[in-house]
Amino acid sequence: MTRVPATATYAVAIVGAGFAGVTMAKRLKNAGIADFVILEEADGAGGVWRDNVYPGCTCDVPSHLYSFGFDPFRDTRVRYPSQTDILAYLRRVVDDHDLRRHLRTNAAVSAARFDDSTGLWTLTTPGGPVQAKSVVWGIGQLHRPRVPEFAGAADFTGRAFHSADREQWTRRDGLDGDIAVVGTGSSATQMLPELARTARSVTVYQRSAPWVLPKPAARFGPVSQWVLTHVPGAHQAHRAALAYCGDALLAPIMRGGWSATPAEWVARGHLRRQVPDRALRRKLLPPYAIGEKRVLVDSKYYPALMRPNVHLVTDPIDRLTATGIRTADGRERRADVIVWATGFQAQQFFGGITVTGRDGIDLHDVWSEYGGPQAFWGLAVPHFPNMYMIAGPHSFTPANSNPLMKDVQARYILRCLRLSNRRRAPIEVAEAAMTDYRAWLDTAMTGTVWPAGAASWFKSAERVTNPWPGTVREFEQRLAHDPADAFVTAPVTAPVPSRI
Repeated sequence: MTRVPATATYAVAIVGAGFAGVTMAKRLKNAGIADFVILEEADGAGGVWRDNVYPGCTCDVPSHLYSFGFDPFRDTRVRYPSQTDILAYLRRVVDDHDLRRHLRTNAAVSAARFDDSTGLWTLTTPGGPVQAKSVVWGIGQLHRPRVPEFAGAADFTGRAFHSADREQWTRRDGLDGDIAVVGTGSSATQMLPELARTARSVTVYQRSAPWVLPKPAARFGPVSQWVLTHVPGAHQAHRAALAYCGDALLAPIMRGGWSATPAEWVARGHLRRQVPDRALRRKLLPPYAIGEKRVLVDSKYYPALMRPNVHLVTDPIDRLTATGIRTADGRERRADVIVWATGFQAQQFFGGITVTGRDGIDLHDVWSEYGGPQAFWGLAVPHFPNMYMIAGPHSFTPANSNPLMKDVQARYILRCLRLSNRRRAPIEVAEAAMTDYRAWLDTAMTGTVWPAGAASWFKSAERVTNPWPGTVREFEQRLAHDPADAFVTAPVTAPVPSRI
């Protein structure tokens, strides 16, 4: 454990050392703010790219776009790097930009409380309390595994673990035998081709089929490699073109717009080309509109399902037995290993963390009154002075690069920090601004396919909680305003000394 000084006090405490936390740290450093700490619960930076080490793990967004704007991925050969390469890239950025000295590892934050008398936050960590004038949460949305509960789970004698359990993947026992993969989301589709190479059999349990678009080759062709190597500005132009295509071509799908029908044609054609078996193809055709759940980009999943040692099961799981899984039709299938590729509790922001704001108000109580997690442009909540989020509610883009979204929020937060410094007092988003935002959000969401669409990690049973209903460009425009127009000085007993 990297210990922090007893009751250490900082201008800014950043929680999380994934893309969000590193982006915020770099923005602070660029602004000349060095009095900050990054509190990371694990043993190093990386976020989801540290946690997910399953075979075949990669990103379905090209890394020339899915990378930091201040230090973009610039490999001239690789379009889609592996998980290990993405993690190495992220950690290299931490070192190259002198951020490691701010990093405190094994420092999970279990609680955060705002002190009305001092205007400071106190964060509870295993190494002792940490105080800060401002707190920025960069803990992400996809890191709390969701494991379904089935009867007979205690009877199963093999190994059963979530796809994000990195310790389990270090063990090889059972992976050459009969494997059950429960789920057909991004993790399942990526791991299946790799597991099927060495397993005796792999049985995939599908609740609902995903829409899948074809994925380009992981490596650039010779012409593209030459251009990226020799043409000045080619990397920047490629990155800009990818971002533009995400906004112009993919974002309209989420609103049932002009590109939804052509995208469905492409997905259906991709399925026909890769799966000649009509019976299997019918099982793999989603029963919902494209965009209602996250659209996958993959060209290896369908061929893997055609392998003789891979079987697709669409009957619901009834229970686990000592030796495998029994489905609702009464059939039992053997499994030495069960991999729960069942996603994450994405709707439970701050799961397991108690956050207490001004006047002793609990964040989860506020969100309960709202009917679900909501934050002003995904980053601030009334009654929580100088507290900000990156990748908070309704700020995940399913159509573009989330590092872009996080950088937009980090830049806005930096302006908020400066506003608080000028006023020499904590600030919080005004109730009126939050009310206007929530009304706008409700209207914007009705224009998407999600509220009435299929169940997904995008939403709870009550409301849509995670995705942003527009383009990245629109998000940037919405956050271009002066925070002074939306934030007010929070009432505290004593002024807060200037630290930045």
